[in-house]
Amino acid sequence: MVERLGSYLDAVRSMDRSNVKHVIKAFEELPKGYGRHLEMKLLMRSWVNFDPESALSYALNKLDARSERKFGISEALAGWAVKDEEAAITWAEAHNPSLKQEGNPLLVGIIKGLMETDLDAANRLFHSLPQGNSRWQASSLLAEKYANSGTNQAIQWASQYPTNDPKMRESMLAQVGAKLAQTDLETTADWAQNLPDEPGALRVLENVIDQWTRKDPQAAASWVDSLSMPSKKRHAMNELTHKWSLIDPIATAEWLNRIPPSTQNDTAIATFVSNIKDQDPEGAIDWAQSISDPEQRQEYVQQALESWKRTNAEKAQQWLKANQVK
Repeated sequence: MVERLGSYLDAVRSMDRSNVKHVIKAFEELPKGYGRHLEMKLLMRSWVNFDPESALSYALNKLDARSERKFGISEALAGWAVKDEEAAITWAEAHNPSLKQEGNPLLVGIIKGLMETDLDAANRLFHSLPQGNSRWQASSLLAEKYANSGTNQAIQWASQYPTNDPKMRESMLAQVGAKLAQTDLETTADWAQNLPDEPGALRVLENVIDQWTRKDPQAAASWVDSLSMPSKKRHAMNELTHKWSLIDPIATAEWLNRIPPSTQNDTAIATFVSNIKDQDPEGAIDWAQSISDPEQRQEYVQQALESWKRTNAEKAQQWLKANQVK
């Protein structure tokens, strides 16, 4: 197998019109399926350098429709787009397999290729796609590329996406936020804080808290305390409480204790109750009683009681009698 793969790699590096049949034969001798995607990528990228239409015809007619065809076509178009964007787009439009008004999935492969040499061109083609699956697929590729290109460039790209496509905008902000929070947490936190009050901003905020809680939950708590926008702060408190209480419920409780009671905190306290009620139902009841909203307070007291009944029915009953709760 190693020798056969080595021979194939030697052949594909020197591939031209004179030996194309031999290279294809070497490729076809490899085990079929997902395991030969790298070898297929090399084949398609080399082939389109001198005969892109034959490469695409082979991908369309010879590759397995379930495991290889889509990938082969995508790689062929990506390689062709690097050399001749207009020709690749023309072919893709002529062979569009989608009958729906959701864009041409073949254009995603072209965007993939353009990203390698001309990110602006890839972005322009991305924005020309109609709303639908193709745009969603392309957004994932571009989000990763922009995130790898630098924090500020990625933030600018995601922030400028039009607001008239709110679901796509939310997804893009979330994708970029998830990647940037892993590499530049403080800048991503500033971005989350300064974004307008919108669903995408909350997704970025969630990614910041997820990463910060893993590294330094106390620093995450200080950042949450500093948030001024009520909706963001409420969401951030809830996210931090959920993440932190799974790691260190005592420290989480100490942080919540320092925050003045208000309806702003009810969601976070309810989350804390949900997370600790199985391990500490009595403590969960005490916390549930601090919820400001009467209906929500009753709901979470009842949840904690049900957990207590399962672990220690006698003590739960004693508490019920002492507190005159039915």
